[in-house]
Amino acid sequence: MKRIALALIAAVPLSGAAMPASSALPGWLAGSWCTADGAQGRTCERWGPAAGGMMIGTSQTVKNGRTVSFEFLRIALDGETPVYIAQPGGKAPVAFRGVAGEKGVTFLNPEHDYPQRIRYWREGDALMAEIATKDGGNAMSWRYEKAD
Repeated sequence: MKRIALALIAAVPLSGAAMPASSALPGWLAGSWCTADGAQGRTCERWGPAAGGMMIGTSQTVKNGRTVSFEFLRIALDGETPVYIAQPGGKAPVAFRGVAGEKGVTFLNPEHDYPQRIRYWREGDALMAEIATKDGGNAMSWRYEKAD
């Protein structure tokens, strides 16, 4: 996954409506999720349960027995709006604000180079994730299975 760190963006302009409080933190994301082994390696995301207005997560990709990328993640509430904060490679955090709309949960940061949109949703027992430009272009997606 392309990861380019920028300084933390305190206020990210939104092109969509703010996400309603009732779906503020995606509790269904909690757990350990891994992709199948593939040409890009195996990626696992681990999300703790929603607690204290926040969910904390990590992502790690291992290829040929070696970590090739990792990321510290969190989803924190800013008032009633969830904000996805990524720290690829442990670098400076980049914030994406939650928006209403598509299935699952969607976060936008139209000022970031790539990705500008991060989405998670469920398909049966699988967790799906996608990164893309704000209009859905140049999309990359992952299918995770429950690992715990």
